[in-house]
Amino acid sequence: MLEARNLAKHYSGVPAVEDVSFTIAPGEILGYLGPNGSGKSTTVKMITGLLQPSHGQILLDGVSLDADPINYKRRLGYVPEEPQLYSFLSGREYLQLAGRLRELPQPTLDRRIDSLLELFGLSAARYSALASYSKGMRQKILLAGALLHNPDLIVLDEPFSGLDVTTSQVLKALLKDLAQAGKIILYSSHVLEVVERVATRVIILHKGRIVADGSVADLRSMMTLPSLEQIFTQLVHQDDSGRTASAILDTITDRHD
Repeated sequence: MLEARNLAKHYSGVPAVEDVSFTIAPGEILGYLGPNGSGKSTTVKMITGLLQPSHGQILLDGVSLDADPINYKRRLGYVPEEPQLYSFLSGREYLQLAGRLRELPQPTLDRRIDSLLELFGLSAARYSALASYSKGMRQKILLAGALLHNPDLIVLDEPFSGLDVTTSQVLKALLKDLAQAGKIILYSSHVLEVVERVATRVIILHKGRIVADGSVADLRSMMTLPSLEQIFTQLVHQDDSGRTASAILDTITDRHD
């Protein structure tokens, strides 16, 4: 189980995240949502060990990230929203590096790399530099690298970005299969329609604090609203989208003159 206890992150005394607590059980897919500036990405970076919390704890199966960071990260698979890849490496070299960092036995590593490259449709580009990969191909290699070592905790930040329809469908099915296999999955996204279909539970963050936590069905029932998008909009007070859209159109067409 992943547990976040009273997480906070302050920048020059200004809170980006304040008193955030939640758990994710094995087999659960948590959709982690929030508008820009809500503290969503900050939370993800703390969960993955990229940012040190100002206070609070992160525990995996009762062991804190601070107490055993190496083992924690060995059990973690992470797809960041804005990846920094080694562009001079080939796809195969990148996966070799990812596997060796996790100390996978070489025969196992070679077998998994060849299979994943084939399954993600990257076999033909396996020896090509990552610099030559399209956005979608880079996303596929990131997914392969994150899953290569069969991690217990999977953190995905906008994982569908750049993927074609077929690969997106595969990833949706894969997330459900991973959950059934007992993986702990944190999935952060702005694409509410996909979260609504995939997540077993949703947290909505606003101004650094949790404003909703529950299944989509429970949130619909509690707020008597039919969709996750409407629930999200009401909770973060972004109900002026129509007026904003009209104002943008007026500006670019000079209708206000």
